[in-house]
Formats: sequence, C-alpha cells, structure tokens
Amino acid sequence: MSPLTVEAVREALRPIQDPEIFISIVDLGLIRAIEVSPDATKVKVTMTLTTPFCPEGPMIVEAVNETLRALPGVHEAEVDLQWNPPWDPRKEASEEVRAELGIWD
Repeated sequence: MSPLTVEAVREALRPIQDPEIFISIVDLGLIRAIEVSPDATKVKVTMTLTTPFCPEGPMIVEAVNETLRALPGVHEAEVDLQWNPPWDPRKEASEEVRAELGIWD
C-alpha cells in the first residue's frame, strides 16, 4: 500500500459537493491546506465555506471529517474552518468553476 499523500487526500475530497450549487468543494477552492503526518496516521484539512452563514456548512464539514477518517491508515482527522480571508472565487476557484459561475476576470 502506498503512503497517503496530500494529492490523494485532495482527490478523496473531490466528490464532496456544496449542496446548494452542486460543485466540488475542491474545485470551488474551499480546501486551503492539507497536512499529512509523516506516518500518514493523522490528516488535517484547513478549509473555508462560501459564506460564514452557509446553512449546509455543518454537513459539509462532517462530510470532510468522515472522508478523512475513512482513508486507509488514518487514525486522527481534523478539520480547521477558517474565515479569514473570506472565500474569493476569483482567486480560489478553478478556472472551470469560475466559467460555470459566470465569473470573468
């Protein structure tokens, strides 16, 4: 079994969607940082939401937590929710998502 990598964690999180706009939280740029311990038993994800008032926020955070805990070999998962700086789709969302949302530079 290969060691857990940041990219593997990112790909595991990709299927999680913002339930209001049906776009991956990874593609939206809501995942700000991923840390994997050297022994790959602990994973920490720093993320934000589209707005602090997101009614689906608790559900999204729990989905991230569940996904992290389900990764092979992971014994400890942490989700750190950050609001500063506020989410900015012009900087954080993928080019495809910006186009889908009608955000042009």
